[in-house]
Amino acid sequence: MKTSSDSGSLEPGKMIKEKVMMSGWGAVVTPVCIVAMGAWAIYFIRKHSGVPEAVSNVVPVATTNANWLVWLTIIILIAVCLSALFYMPLSISVNETELNIHRPLRIKSIPLADIESIKLTQPTMGAKRICGSGGFFGYWGIFSERDLGKYFAYYGKASDCFFVRLKDGRQYMLGCQNPGKIVEYVTARLTK
Repeated sequence: MKTSSDSGSLEPGKMIKEKVMMSGWGAVVTPVCIVAMGAWAIYFIRKHSGVPEAVSNVVPVATTNANWLVWLTIIILIAVCLSALFYMPLSISVNETELNIHRPLRIKSIPLADIESIKLTQPTMGAKRICGSGGFFGYWGIFSERDLGKYFAYYGKASDCFFVRLKDGRQYMLGCQNPGKIVEYVTARLTK
């Protein structure tokens, strides 16, 4: 990671990259949910497997008519964890041409040329989660607020956020350490 001391004059080929820090709520909710889902899955598989407990302690195998319930449970748990891996924000970076949201399985890139405006702001307590996570591996998904409208969020802590509006009307609430550094750099590019 190479950065410049003056965020407005980044040398070609260099970038600013900042980590997304999890809120205290997210740091508690994430492990609690993982442990609870795992315990629920083990309990559910043992209860509906029809195999004596001594055997199910070693190999939890489903052998009754409840097979579909066991498999449905496993599929739901896998889907929840995979969705977190697709959307959970790890870091935000910006270079001469794009703003990048680094996630475990993909990087979402937003060309700087597509950005209409960017500003430091925090999501409000009145934000409605339409579809997404409210702390499980961070805050990600579609949210809506009266003042900002509908947006897609990728952040760990509300205090570290900035708002990006694209020329095509799409909006993003992003968050990372030192959000002012990213906002300052992108704003300098927008005024050129």
